[in-house]
Amino acid sequence: MCTAYTSLPDATLIALFLKGENPAFEALLLRHKDRIYTAIYLLVKDRTLAEDLFQDCFLKILCTMREGRYDEQGKFLPWALRVAHNLCIDYFRKAKTHGTVLCGDEVFGRMVRETALPETRLERQQTEAGLYEMVNRLPAEQRTVLVMRIYGELSFKEIGEATGVSINTALGRMRYALLNLRKMMRNREEAFV
Repeated sequence: MCTAYTSLPDATLIALFLKGENPAFEALLLRHKDRIYTAIYLLVKDRTLAEDLFQDCFLKILCTMREGRYDEQGKFLPWALRVAHNLCIDYFRKAKTHGTVLCGDEVFGRMVRETALPETRLERQQTEAGLYEMVNRLPAEQRTVLVMRIYGELSFKEIGEATGVSINTALGRMRYALLNLRKMMRNREEAFV
């Protein structure tokens, strides 16, 4: 791939791709693949399934663009994340199962490192395991917003666009997720007293 494409904005890459320059789509894929794959993986909890859904996601994006149904408004990543989110939901509907968000050690390790006082390795592992358990007990909508905000570092506007809700709804879900986590933490502390 030509490095000239790497510095171009998403809208330009899309326009070039639609004019037949396939390396432009490759640059777009390379730019956003980590965030989109991670969003899928955090929802499905399985690397193989996440890889399959990731490929389906980019095939769907590719087909939508080639068919002229993509309306460029400078919002490629939120749109792509919404496509990925919808594919995950479709998968769970077809499988008639309800997935929980897998939040790997890097997500909670980061949260604990940023918020906790220095602790021993064992205490930290116990804290991460407890936090992981509590987040997985959150309602799916709250869990999704929390993970997209903390790990994906998406704005609430991007989260709203990716999940198909308003900014206020995304903010509300984050607020309730944090309130529920605090409540679970208080209950957990009281249980150990």
